[in-house]
Amino acid sequence: MYNFAAKVPTYCYISRILQDFFFRAMRKYLLLILLSTFSQLQVGTAQTLFTSPDTVCVRQPVQLNSTNLSATNYYWGFCSGNIFNAPGGTNMGSSFGFHDPANIDITRDKDGLYYGFVVNSSTREFLRLNYGTSLDNVPTVTNFGSLTDGLPVHPTSLYIVYDTTAKNWFVFVTGGYDASESTVGRIDFGRSLNNPRPNVANFGNMGGNFNGPKGIFVAKDTNGLWYGYLVNRYSNDLIRLDFSYNVSITPITTNLGNVAGVLNAPSDMAAIKDNGNWYLFVTNRASSTVVRIDLGPVLDNLTPTALNLGDFNFRILEPSSISINRDCGKLFAYVTDSTTSQLIAIEMPVATGPYNSIDYAVVGGMNYPSGISSIIRDQDNLYAFITNTRDSSLTKLKISQCTNSSIPSFSEVTPPIYYYNDTGVFNIYYVIDQGLPTMQVECKEITVLPIPSIAINPLSTICKGDTIKLYAISNTADSFVWLSDYNIDTAYRNTDTLKAWPAYTTDYHLIIGYPDGCIVDTNLHVDVIKVLADAGPDRTIGDGASTTLGGPNMSLGGAFTYQWTPSTYLEETRYPFPVANVPNDFVYVVEVTTQVFSLTCTARDSVVVHVNCGDFYLPNAFNPGSLNAGVNKFGIINKQIAQLNYFRIFNRWGSVVFETTDPTQQWDGTFNGKDAPVGVYAWIADGFCQSGKAIKKQGNVTLVR
Repeated sequence: MYNFAAKVPTYCYISRILQDFFFRAMRKYLLLILLSTFSQLQVGTAQTLFTSPDTVCVRQPVQLNSTNLSATNYYWGFCSGNIFNAPGGTNMGSSFGFHDPANIDITRDKDGLYYGFVVNSSTREFLRLNYGTSLDNVPTVTNFGSLTDGLPVHPTSLYIVYDTTAKNWFVFVTGGYDASESTVGRIDFGRSLNNPRPNVANFGNMGGNFNGPKGIFVAKDTNGLWYGYLVNRYSNDLIRLDFSYNVSITPITTNLGNVAGVLNAPSDMAAIKDNGNWYLFVTNRASSTVVRIDLGPVLDNLTPTALNLGDFNFRILEPSSISINRDCGKLFAYVTDSTTSQLIAIEMPVATGPYNSIDYAVVGGMNYPSGISSIIRDQDNLYAFITNTRDSSLTKLKISQCTNSSIPSFSEVTPPIYYYNDTGVFNIYYVIDQGLPTMQVECKEITVLPIPSIAINPLSTICKGDTIKLYAISNTADSFVWLSDYNIDTAYRNTDTLKAWPAYTTDYHLIIGYPDGCIVDTNLHVDVIKVLADAGPDRTIGDGASTTLGGPNMSLGGAFTYQWTPSTYLEETRYPFPVANVPNDFVYVVEVTTQVFSLTCTARDSVVVHVNCGDFYLPNAFNPGSLNAGVNKFGIINKQIAQLNYFRIFNRWGSVVFETTDPTQQWDGTFNGKDAPVGVYAWIADGFCQSGKAIKKQGNVTLVR
C-alpha cells in the first residue's frame, strides 16, 4: 500500500492524484454540484457580497460566487495581502528633500492617483509626494516650503481629510516645540490633491490650549458635525476641535485635560471607529506605553474614559508614531520606536482588545522613525510609509499578495475555479463598483489544509482485457464517490475500492470528502497496454504464388516481439510481415508480445491462405547468369500440377529450345550446350491440376544476361 502523503511531504505527488482535474471543463461544472453534495464546507453566513468555503485542502478546486450580479465592475483577489502578515520593507533613500521629517500620511485621490504629504520640522517645509497610479513607484516631490509662512513653526504631525459633501481635500498640520509657538493650520487643496497652489490657514494657538500639539485627527460624525482631536506633548492634554458643520472654518477648541491621567509626553495619536464607538490610541514617549481613550458613539463627548494598555512586554521603549488601520474587517496598529528603530504591531479583534503585540524588529532600514502613515490597500497589496529623522530617508512597508493561488486575480462577476498550492490561511479580497459611490469591499479568509494521508494503487498498469482493483484508502475520510462510469463495478461506487476493466488508458475520477471540509479530487490513472495482433485478412492466392502475411493494425516497434506458427513454408517466423509460399490451403497464427516492467501482454490472430490451381503461373523474365536461384531459371511455379502433358519453349525461329513433362524441371537458358542468346522466347504448357481441372496456356518470357 502506498502512503503518498508520508512519502512525499512536499506534495509533489499531487500531480499524479489530481492529474488534469482542474483543466477539464466538463469536470468543472460537475464538481460545482458535488462540492455542495459531498463536502462538509461551511459557508460564512456573515458574508454579503460572495460565498466561499471556509476550509479546503491543497489543490482542491475552489469556486467563489458573487451575490451581486449587476455591479458595474468586479475585482477578485484570491491570494490578497493580509494585514496580519509580516510586512516587507524597503528603504527608498534620502533623495526626497527631507530635513528632520516629523510625520507622513498617504491617500488616494478621486482620480486614482496616490499622494503622500510630509512635514520637515527643522526647515518648516511642507512636501507633497506624487506616486502616480502605484505606490510601488518612486514618488516625485513638490516642496511647498512654509506656504508663505502660513505653515505652523516646527511642524510635528499632519492628517489628510476629504469632505465628501463639498468634495474638497484638506491637510491639517500641527506644530510648535513649546506653548509660545504651538499652532494648528489647515491647507486647502480644493477638488484635487494635485493642486499646484494650495491655500493655507493658520489658526494660531486658540485659547492658549496648544502646547506641543501632535497626532491630529479630524472626522465628520454621524450627526453631520466635524470634530478634531490632538494631544499636547508638553502638557499631557487631550484637545478637541469643534468645526460645526463646516470643516473649512476656524474651529473652537476645548481642553479635556489628561483623561484618567493616562497621557505621559504623548508622541502621536490615531483614531478608529469600531462597532459604533470612537477610540483614540495614543503613544506615550515618557512612559513607553500605549493608551486607549474611549469617546463612545459620538465625537463630542466631553467626558471620555481611558485605559493604559501598557508597554506590551517591554516591546515599546520610546514610541514615536502610531497608525491604526482597518482592513478586511480586521484592526491592526503599527507603532514605531524611535530608540530601537523597530516596528511593533498590535493585533486586536476589536478596538477594545484583547491585544497581541508582534515585534518586527528593524524593517526597511528604519532609522530613528518619526512618523508612520496609515495603511492603504492597492487591490491585493498593502502599503505604509515611514519617515526617518536620523538619515532623512523614506521607508516603504509592503504586505504583498501571496503566490499560492493558481490564479492571482480576476475581474469578472464569476471567477473560474482555482486552487491553492500550499497550506495556510489566505485572504480573498472582493470589490464591486470600484471607484464609484456604490463601491463595496469584502474579504474572507480561507484555510487550506494539507492533503490527508491516502493510500492508492502503487502500480496501475494492465493489459487490455484484464481487470484491476482500484483503491484510494484514507482512514479519516467520511465519503467516497467514483464519478466515472466507464467499465467499473457500479455497485461499489461509494466505497474506497472497486474493480475496473478499461479497454484503453483511462483516468478514474474519485472525490474523497473529509469532516473538516477538505475535499480531495483524485484521478486514479490506469495505463492500458494495447497489443494488437493482426495476421491480415484471409486470402486466396494462385498456385505457386507467395503472399505477405500481417495486417495494418499490427503493433509495431522495438518493444514488440512476433512469433508465427507453424513455421512451414515461411521465410521468417519472427517478422511482423513474413512471406509465405504455401503449396495448398494453410492456417497461420501470429502471437505479439510486449514486456512493461514485470507485466507481459500478449495478443494473437490467425489468417487462412487458400491456394487456387486454375492456371499456369510463370515469370515473364529470367537471368541465367544471376546468383539468385529464384530468377536464374525459367519454369512453372505451380505446386499443384498432377500431370504435365508438355511444357515447350521456342526461339524466334520456332525451334524448341526446352521441353519437359516434369512440372519441377526448369530451363537454364542453354540450347545445344551453349548459352541461348538474349531475347524473347515463346512457351506453351498443357496439363491437369490435382483437382482434375485441365489447364492450357501460352506466353512469352524475356531472357536477359
